[in-house]
Amino acid sequence: MGTCASTERLEQGQETDENIVYLMDEQGGGGAAGRGGGDARRVASLFSQKGKKGPNQDSVILCQGFGMEDGVFCGVFDGHGRNGHLISKLVRDYLPFMVLSHRNALFLADADAEDNAFSDASPSSSTDSSGNSSPQPSQMLDEWREACTNAFKAMDNELKVQPNMDCSFSGTTAVCAIKQGKDLIIANLGDSRAVLATMSNAGYLKAVQLTTDQKPCLPEEAARIKSCEGRVFALKEEPSVMRVWLPGENCPGLAMARALGDSRLKHHGVISTPQVTAHRITGADLFIILASDGVWDVLSNEEVVSIVCATPRKQHASKAVVEAAVQRWRTKYPSSRVDDCTAVCLFLQDQLTWSRAAAAANKV
Repeated sequence: MGTCASTERLEQGQETDENIVYLMDEQGGGGAAGRGGGDARRVASLFSQKGKKGPNQDSVILCQGFGMEDGVFCGVFDGHGRNGHLISKLVRDYLPFMVLSHRNALFLADADAEDNAFSDASPSSSTDSSGNSSPQPSQMLDEWREACTNAFKAMDNELKVQPNMDCSFSGTTAVCAIKQGKDLIIANLGDSRAVLATMSNAGYLKAVQLTTDQKPCLPEEAARIKSCEGRVFALKEEPSVMRVWLPGENCPGLAMARALGDSRLKHHGVISTPQVTAHRITGADLFIILASDGVWDVLSNEEVVSIVCATPRKQHASKAVVEAAVQRWRTKYPSSRVDDCTAVCLFLQDQLTWSRAAAAANKV
């Protein structure tokens, strides 16, 4: 796996750690990133906090200049199993560039095909003022969908051949948001989640879930696993948590139906195919929150959106969400160990619109 030569790791400030990475394309985001994220803080807020279960297995990334000058990629990866912390970081570091590589390959293939077919007469492309052809929005989104699906598959295959990293019963979720102008592409694998905050026509704040938690309790997920001789059942001490088990062994008890890694379960219905959706950003859309299940297990979509909007400085939004989740863990599950909690808030509007949203936060 190769990294993208046109990206650089930004210097890390006090609010970051090894679980959080900011990247900027040298040609994409300007040169004023500064220490600890600089311009990145105006684009998104990232925060991760270790729980009480061992090393922090969550990882988060923000890539600016992704695919285009103002393009953005952000993702949250929640590892599990003995090597989950290693896998989530590896996926975080390579998956964005694999997605971009696959998308560029598709774009070049389409461009070559259009050139051979006299693209100036093709209805699938348009011509700008300089005479260059560009794909229509629907074609562009199809390319990103295919690129994400192909990249996730390639990433999963890469994990299988990593030296000194056993992925038999270890893996990670992945929830990613790609912003290209006014277009958003959301790719989700596992039980992390993406939620959009938007304003209703009546001026109320709404939380719109953009992804489905891919858990074994979903009928279509359970049916696929069972058709591959995998077993789905809950433990007596956790009757509400369905898990995936091998055909003849009471292991590993995976609490999600899709993941990167977990190679032993790939023969029994656990897949690495992401759910990929698209959303056209409107003036009413404020931000997107991506977070690991440590957040969503204790906070509702509406609570998270309200917390973000009530945060005076938006660069502290994800920290406020994580701290609220940790506090809720302690009160809701006092006898349980707090899970790792990670969130990234991708801002879609300017500060003025943000202020209006804060005023509406009590009407969510």
